[in-house]
Amino acid sequence: MRQDVEIQTADGVAKAGLFAPTGPNASKAGVILYCDAFGPRPALYGMAERLADGGYFVLVPDLFYRAAPYGPFDTNAFNNEATRGELRALLQATTQAMTAADTGAFLDTLEEAGATGRIGTVGYCFGGGRALTAAATYPDRIAAAASFHGGNLASDAPDSPHRKAADIRGRVYVGMAGTDSSFPPAQSAKLAEALREADVDYVLENYVGMPHGWTVSDHSVYDAQGAERHWKRLLAFFEETLR
Repeated sequence: MRQDVEIQTADGVAKAGLFAPTGPNASKAGVILYCDAFGPRPALYGMAERLADGGYFVLVPDLFYRAAPYGPFDTNAFNNEATRGELRALLQATTQAMTAADTGAFLDTLEEAGATGRIGTVGYCFGGGRALTAAATYPDRIAAAASFHGGNLASDAPDSPHRKAADIRGRVYVGMAGTDSSFPPAQSAKLAEALREADVDYVLENYVGMPHGWTVSDHSVYDAQGAERHWKRLLAFFEETLR
């Protein structure tokens, strides 16, 4: 069950959904789930509940709180001229540095809720890079970082996540869409090189045939079989690393 919380950050108050672990596998480990480009919504809360059922405290923060109120957006927002511009402006205004700074407050919120064990991060689409950057920014607190169909993980941008690989001490898993213009093969090769040179324990896995966004149930390209494969990998990754 979701508990709605408000998190004080340096720039304001971020709303978030907090989920407590359930079932016989309940632990003190925690997970921050970084949203995709469309923000927190029922589909992502359902994913958080599945992680909570796996035994983890889970936090789903609103990364776009500085622009609130905004949207809401559905996953067809990029196909609509009116919402496309609004959404792009929102994404461009929410920098990696902002999310990295906010993550300190997110981690404190999880700890106050009872997540006193190891912490993992997972991000989708826009949130994928945030999950990796968080691991680099808080290497003593984040033991595992996962990205699924994350874009621009090894771009030419100054804040590209691959540039911070040397700061990561935890494990990294990157699940790539089979065809994804936001994360082409050249970028995956650059990310792998950066992680390898930094002696990071990492896995990059190509989900052949899966389009960008395949893991999220309300996305038009959602693939149930591919999503289950992602769940198998993610839950095993956290089980091996956070327990």
